[in-house]
Amino acid sequence: MADPATYRPAPGSIPESPGVYRFRDEHGRVIYVGKAKNLRSRLNSYFADFTTLHPRTQTMVRTAARVDWTVVGTEVEALQLEYSWIKEFDPRFNVRYRDDKSYPYLAVTLGEDFPRVMVMRGAKRKGVRYFGPYSHAWAIRETVDQLLRVFPVRTCSAGVFKRQHQLGRPCLLGDIGKCSAPCVGRVSPDEHRALAEDFCAFMAGETGRFIKSIEAAMRDAAADQEYERAARLRDDMRALERALEKQAVVLPDSTDCDMIAFAEDELVAAVQVFYVRGGRIRGQRGWVVDKVEEVTTADLVEHFLIQIYGESDAVPREVLVPELPPEPDPMAELLAERRGGPVRLRVPRRGDKKALLETVERNAHEALKQHKTRRAGDLTTRSVALRELQEALELDEAPLRIECYDVSNLQGTNVVASMVVFEDGLARKSEYRRFTIKAVEGQDDVRSVHEVITRRFRRYLAESERTGELDSLGDPEAETGGAPDGGTPIDPETGRPRKFAYPPNLVVVDGGPPQVAAAQRALDELGIEDIPVCGIAKRLEEIWLPGEDDPVILARNSEGMFLVQRLRDEAHRFAITFHRQRRSKAMTFSELDNVPGLGPARRSALLKHFGSVKRLKEATPEQVAEVPGIGLRSAESIVAALHGTMGHGQHGQAHGTQAHGATGSAAGKDPGDGPGDGDADGSAADGEHRGRRA
Repeated sequence: MADPATYRPAPGSIPESPGVYRFRDEHGRVIYVGKAKNLRSRLNSYFADFTTLHPRTQTMVRTAARVDWTVVGTEVEALQLEYSWIKEFDPRFNVRYRDDKSYPYLAVTLGEDFPRVMVMRGAKRKGVRYFGPYSHAWAIRETVDQLLRVFPVRTCSAGVFKRQHQLGRPCLLGDIGKCSAPCVGRVSPDEHRALAEDFCAFMAGETGRFIKSIEAAMRDAAADQEYERAARLRDDMRALERALEKQAVVLPDSTDCDMIAFAEDELVAAVQVFYVRGGRIRGQRGWVVDKVEEVTTADLVEHFLIQIYGESDAVPREVLVPELPPEPDPMAELLAERRGGPVRLRVPRRGDKKALLETVERNAHEALKQHKTRRAGDLTTRSVALRELQEALELDEAPLRIECYDVSNLQGTNVVASMVVFEDGLARKSEYRRFTIKAVEGQDDVRSVHEVITRRFRRYLAESERTGELDSLGDPEAETGGAPDGGTPIDPETGRPRKFAYPPNLVVVDGGPPQVAAAQRALDELGIEDIPVCGIAKRLEEIWLPGEDDPVILARNSEGMFLVQRLRDEAHRFAITFHRQRRSKAMTFSELDNVPGLGPARRSALLKHFGSVKRLKEATPEQVAEVPGIGLRSAESIVAALHGTMGHGQHGQAHGTQAHGATGSAAGKDPGDGPGDGDADGSAADGEHRGRRA
């Protein structure tokens, strides 16, 4: 680790203007981003007295090798630039809020031709209207079940929708009146979209006008002696009222606000948010964050507001917090820009809002208590685990970045490997990678490990030789002859990550002495001497080191052993997932490979249109001909081939096409099956693009 005095800026060289600064490590990677009203005052605090810094801040400044800064005009610009850089570089020492669990949302896919109501988790998508989050998925389903009686929007998947359209009859929900059955044309696309928009309006708080409208229609029907219709409308009104009863009224109807509360100790903080819309609690959500430096509650509020509302357009008129951020006016101005209107940022002092904020705070304390009982999320526990590994493996420093490799195959077929990355004891999924093993046939895990380690570090050396730095992995042309396989090269000036950008402090392989020896041999052949290697054997959970006759035994209940087990299990899970994808893809295309004149593009079009080979077999030639790029004669040949009724000449043609099609499928349709290594998050389209260039 570096001495902070070696890269301290010269006296007087730091401006006194507002701005944003970045600490970088020896590889040029950005490890911390901060903003300051006065850059000189803020940066000097890192170098004044090392002993007064927070322990995590001490680690940060010792890990860093240089610091740079950018001057901006106003504090609002500093907030915006800080948010942009944190999102771009994902610095390991910055405060990062993580969901304490996966919360479900009620989502309406307004971007589709026929919008769908569904329960969704995970990242938000464009063209989807979200409501929530909710604590439980069943709460959403109960609400939706009540509302579908009045707003019969479709809830089925795309596959079910397409199948019912082909069959010409609606599903059960259509028969019982809880779906308007757009799949069979009972309503037009415009009529169905109007239903979806009314559903969204009701969920957004416009409840009164719908209840009044239904009540008026009910009275009119009763006056016209249409008693059956009046009874149905009465039941509809009661359904809406029951849906409203599930959302407690806590504040006046005109109140739209987010209520934020924190619970914290010296190492970690938990935050809870209640979403109040139309005076009702519409949802709840929680996050946890490790404190990487000495921060106050006001600082945590500032970080939270920047990260959560940084790109959101769902900013309410009022945000209630336990303490105002250090600079409340610039923050309120930034939130107003996101919302497109004024935003009031304040601390409630009395009344119903104060009482509700205390309830939110109690939820935050409970979330903190639960979080601290989980081993993987506890900063102190992770530090103990890394220190135990350092001592047991006799490493020079704690392994802050660990890469673990696993090989998966089924009787020697579809051999693949995975690489998972843990930083500071936590999974860093954005840097996971997967490999397709080509030079090895059969169940030879030793040779597979050797190939993976060689491929991973060969590019590292190629790039370091080209640039003279060790901050990136190499030029794909060095191995693939000009076939880039994804990943953007890292810019030493900006620190943007590339594929395999950061060298590990420890390499772990799933296996015993043979696999460890293979990994060490691969590194020795490449001339790499400063990256330690170990392996974990499944049978007795032993840690093996290269060239050692006896394993390293970690206590079964030690934090170091738990960390290594989590690494091994995560690498195994990731490898198995990739292997199943490849096997499933191979099985999917096996029947279509026998169809004459059917290449990869048209196979994909058929599967996309029908959803599966089984449904394609049930289709008529006319239905097959509806697929873009397939004429009626080709459709007749496809149907005949799938039903085994084509002639001898056709069979010969299909046999020739099968060989060609299978090659095209292997080369073009499998992510990670290009000349280079496949990305963990590579899409099928990316894999196809790489395969064609190869």
